[in-house]
Amino acid sequence: MRRRAPCTKQTFAAVTFEQYRKPTRREWFLDEMTRVGPWAALVAAIEPVYPKAEGPGRPPIGVERMLRLHCVQQWFHLSDPVVEEALYDSRAMRQFVGIDLGREPVPDETTICKFRHLLEAYQLGEQLFARIREHLVTQGLQVSRGTIVDATIISAPSSTKNR
Repeated sequence: MRRRAPCTKQTFAAVTFEQYRKPTRREWFLDEMTRVGPWAALVAAIEPVYPKAEGPGRPPIGVERMLRLHCVQQWFHLSDPVVEEALYDSRAMRQFVGIDLGREPVPDETTICKFRHLLEAYQLGEQLFARIREHLVTQGLQVSRGTIVDATIISAPSSTKNR
């Protein structure tokens, strides 16, 4: 399959400061999933159980945005706090999910966790990914899970054996 250039909306900053930028494999993958994913059908399956905006307080985040975020979390095997951090770190992921940091923050890990639990409560998670797999097969595609590995510095007390 020939790779097409990702359809990216470039901001003034990106045009000015990223003239040598090369699209990443993650960007290619997410762009292809945007193009071929059965998003409308998946959103329709979640909408009946998704909370509606009622009364004062923050309105819920859009269903498709949370669904796409959940897909990123599953495809790259990320925990709730790590997917939140990855969205701040990865322009490709933010673009796929539909987040513009100039206008809004990334959903926090609690919101992400609540959405995941909602899908679990209604047993929608596996159904959604089965639909995605079936749809991709009709397109002659398949998805393999990946892992984003990060390095963490952990402070450890000095050993008393070395004294």
